[in-house]
Amino acid sequence: MELQGLHGQVVDRIGEALADDERRAGRILRLEDVQAQYGVSRTVAREAVRVLESKRVVHSRPRVGITVRPLPEWNLYDPQVIRWRLATSQRREQLRELAELRAAVEPSAASLAARRGDPALRETLLAHARAMSGAGRNGDMKGFIAADAAFHRTLLAASANTMFAQLADVTEELLVARGELSLMPERVEEAAVLRHVEAARAVAAGDAAGAAQCLRVILDHSRGEVERLLDGGSGDDGRPGSCVFGT
Repeated sequence: MELQGLHGQVVDRIGEALADDERRAGRILRLEDVQAQYGVSRTVAREAVRVLESKRVVHSRPRVGITVRPLPEWNLYDPQVIRWRLATSQRREQLRELAELRAAVEPSAASLAARRGDPALRETLLAHARAMSGAGRNGDMKGFIAADAAFHRTLLAASANTMFAQLADVTEELLVARGELSLMPERVEEAAVLRHVEAARAVAAGDAAGAAQCLRVILDHSRGEVERLLDGGSGDDGRPGSCVFGT
């Protein structure tokens, strides 16, 4: 097996274990223990720890060793860290935090995109919404998720706020993970697609308030849908699927 693949697997296994047990914060992580537990060479163990350190999961100090940091000190926006937390018993907490982050940022991004977004990006946004519609009609959940992720990435970019734009990886990781963790409904709801089309039209029309409201509706529905699926529901709450703009 290639070194990159092997140390990557070790990083994931350690990361998930640490994300699942916050009581490990402050403990010393020894290279010898990593070698023994995962059956790898010292070179692979050292490289795995180096990656963990780059994500602020651990830190090294002379005469102390490699210490596990408390979770709040980790790079929690790193897509790989998000994936670890979603793979553990911390899944619900991670989903809640991601939903709250998106609710705080994306309506503002939509408003900015409507006011000062690049016209080409606005057209691209509408194209992604239409791609979601096509994938939904064809029952292509993978294609729907890809178009959904592209929609939100473009929306953040269209805000012309580079700090918002860098959150696109976080949103994409959440959307992809929903598919992998069976947190998507069995079929694409037409109402969900229409919300995105309406949001794209509001942005294109320069309706900042309407665009922001559309994103609030989208994100509120998405959060409720995930909660119902986690609780064993169908994910369909029967609420109206439209948002109003242009008022």
